[in-house]
Formats: sequence, C-alpha cells, structure tokens
Amino acid sequence: MYLAIKNVKPLKNYLLLLTFENNEKRIFDMSPLLSKGIFRQLKDIDLFNTVKVSFDTISWDNEADLCPEVLYEQSQPYMNS
Repeated sequence: MYLAIKNVKPLKNYLLLLTFENNEKRIFDMSPLLSKGIFRQLKDIDLFNTVKVSFDTISWDNEADLCPEVLYEQSQPYMNS
C-alpha cells in the first residue's frame, strides 16, 4: 500500500509517530535500523530529532530517508489513550 506521510513526530526510544495521507496514525520503531548503514548516525538523539516530512516520506539532516511503503508496512497502529 502506498500512502504519503503528511506528519512525523519523534518520540522517546527511537519511535516515530507517523500520520499518513488517509489520517491514519502509526508508530514506527527505528531501533532495529540503528545498527545499519547511514541509520547508525541516528543513534545521536539530536540528529534523530531532526526528522521531517520530505515530499511524501521522511528524512533526516544526514540525508537518511525511508520509503513510505516500508514505514506503513513495518509500523503499528497508534492507540491514542
């Protein structure tokens, strides 16, 4: 499924709160990626917190990015309590 990202918010423990174009909110856990390639740099919490919407996905100041399909498929529904 291809849904563009319209908002992203960094949370504690390397989690991202994502809002997709259909207004669905989902949580994506970045921690499994923090030992791979360019994503290792995101262990620096200040850099991790630079996450922003870029076109229809997200990116960081170090030019790391993820495709929206991966973000959707590997995230969990956000249960707002």
